[in-house]
Amino acid sequence: MGEGTLDRITVRRLAIPLTVPYRLAFGAVERFDTLVVECAARDGRAGLGEATVLTGYTDETIEDSWRAACEIAGELAGLDAPAAQHRIALQLPQRPFTATAFGTALEMLEQSAALEIARETAVPILGVVNASGVEAMSRAIEDLLAAGYRTLKVKVGSALAKDIAHVGTVQRLLRGRARLRIDANQGFSAADGIAFVRALDPAGVELFEQPCAAADWDAHLAVARSSNVPMMLDESIYGLADIERAAELQAARYVKLKLMKLGTLGALAQALERIRALGMTPVLGNGVACDLGCWMEACVAARHIDNAGEMNGFLKARAQLLEEPLEVREAAIRLRPGFAPRLALDRLEPYTIATHHESSRRYRVRRA
Repeated sequence: MGEGTLDRITVRRLAIPLTVPYRLAFGAVERFDTLVVECAARDGRAGLGEATVLTGYTDETIEDSWRAACEIAGELAGLDAPAAQHRIALQLPQRPFTATAFGTALEMLEQSAALEIARETAVPILGVVNASGVEAMSRAIEDLLAAGYRTLKVKVGSALAKDIAHVGTVQRLLRGRARLRIDANQGFSAADGIAFVRALDPAGVELFEQPCAAADWDAHLAVARSSNVPMMLDESIYGLADIERAAELQAARYVKLKLMKLGTLGALAQALERIRALGMTPVLGNGVACDLGCWMEACVAARHIDNAGEMNGFLKARAQLLEEPLEVREAAIRLRPGFAPRLALDRLEPYTIATHHESSRRYRVRRA
């Protein structure tokens, strides 16, 4: 058995509450249901990977992902990294989030160049206006602007008239001091999406994201053809085939990716560059992810993205996965050379639902 053999694999299932509920068109998110994978080789190298599973962003459920992760861990124990990555790639089409937790853990173990930072780097991120009511929205916006945010996001897609009024209020309060991204999270029908964009004042709006159901490209195109602001696709995009389709249909000026859909950091970087090569603008980041996943996305963004990242999910959680917290200053994640992520196991204990261990000697412990 070689020194590069996967000797130990641990999968943890966590439920981490948010500081305040995060409102999406398909419901309020009150906690992150997260899987963390830790892979260790016999030579002492180790890597971590995350999957925060939100059904709606993916067809996976946390229960199915947990069962699959335990099975995958058993299959990988005793393999070398290339053989393990091949096995994980077979899982990607059906379980992209779960597969990504394993794929990125192996990339970290193999010391992927994608995670190397040569000098301190600032990766700008956007701020989310998660408040309702004029007073609360005004306070939230002023706090975000004071912290240095120059791109803000507001969620719509729950009720057409209310959404139109809500965005109008945000625009009045902003007074052009920041760019605005509007995200419907698939919440509109084609008819409501068209009505929304026709009522929308384009002033200060950078883009309008994913108005209709991920699989309903016809509905999205109907909205896009009626819109006087740039469109962005998110949930419709899982890989290169979807990126090619978006370009062929001229469906969007922007395409957003999340690491958890792509399987590996390498595949994410390739997809971002393909978006650009096809004449569209890539956007990166997951607003429903913990600090491990957001750090990985920020490392990729430092090389491939020139707009505000959306890897801000960790700012919503009550607890961080990592011993050393990510530094956010002047509305940017500050990446430092030599940063070595380690899990804050004591801090995570109250949020741990279950832990599963595998080893090359097939020793197994499961706690629920």
